[in-house]
Amino acid sequence: MMTTGVIDALGENRWDVRPAAHLGTLEYRNCDSVSTIHEIGAITALIQCLVEEASRKLDDGQELPALQPWHVQENKWRAARYGLDAIVITGSDNSERLVTDDLIDMTKRLAPIAADLDCSEELARIPGMIKRGAGYQRQHALAAESGGDLRKVVLAMVEETAAELR
Repeated sequence: MMTTGVIDALGENRWDVRPAAHLGTLEYRNCDSVSTIHEIGAITALIQCLVEEASRKLDDGQELPALQPWHVQENKWRAARYGLDAIVITGSDNSERLVTDDLIDMTKRLAPIAADLDCSEELARIPGMIKRGAGYQRQHALAAESGGDLRKVVLAMVEETAAELR
């Protein structure tokens, strides 16, 4: 992309996951409505474990599972539209699954890797987050309970965030 002039620097890529070569890291887009440090830590642990799992498979000479590009695009749309209620495509055979069921199984599968990376506590929060509801779900529920008073939603978000800092 740099050779053809589409971008001038790697940082101009607007991918969901992009290399940050100057740091030797990968950057990823975080989910919307994550209002607590513990939730951010859990999502970060999940991403870190998935990257490590892929790295280990490649090191062992295994081929990584891949979905067709249209499956990936469809899953992104479903996740954006339905959030944690999305039914996502999980296999090249068009198999589908509720995203929360897939996430819970994923955390179980990744538990040994999380132990190696010293992020077991953070990864173990994923099922609780699902049970409690994502930030957007909690915010929608509070908005409905308060008759659409968004001030109450904002105050609840501030309190939720501040409670973890105490």
